[in-house]
Amino acid sequence: LKADPKKDRRKDALKTTDERTIIMIPIHKYSLILFWLLVMTACQGDVVFNTYKPVDKTGWGNGEVVAIDIPVQDTLSYYNLFINLRNNKDYPYSNLFLITRMTFPDRTKVTDTLEYEMTDVKGHFLGSGFSDLKENKLFYKSHIRFPQTGTYLFEVKHAMRQRNSTEGVDPLKGVTDVGISMEKSKK
Repeated sequence: LKADPKKDRRKDALKTTDERTIIMIPIHKYSLILFWLLVMTACQGDVVFNTYKPVDKTGWGNGEVVAIDIPVQDTLSYYNLFINLRNNKDYPYSNLFLITRMTFPDRTKVTDTLEYEMTDVKGHFLGSGFSDLKENKLFYKSHIRFPQTGTYLFEVKHAMRQRNSTEGVDPLKGVTDVGISMEKSKK
């Protein structure tokens, strides 16, 4: 009996292909991991500070203040500040009113009343995320310099009201986390 040389070549080619496939799979997995790490790093930009605080599962109470300490050591650079907010499908409004207060290390206080759009004109939630949870990065302060080093206290509470009512919504449903981030300004 004589072996068919064509069958032997096909067997060797298949073996070589299998070996290449076996070698390529780990390289492909590592390439994908490396790609995602690069994307995540690139998306971070010049983030100096970023933190969230969870809101009670029953909702964000009227008058309930979310307080975050922001450590500042650099008084020469310019920064952008963002209010970060996560909401789910239970958020019932198309906008959001917030009252913020920033307390400086020397106890100076700056208070702002802000309004943000939470949905587009069709009622779809804005923000990033593929699930029911949306992450919103809301501009708070643009291109600012901190005048003092030390710890700044950032406080935020919602100021949502029902139409034709002076009473605050209590609790505000659908908000899961509130935070703040600080990035170096590119200007």
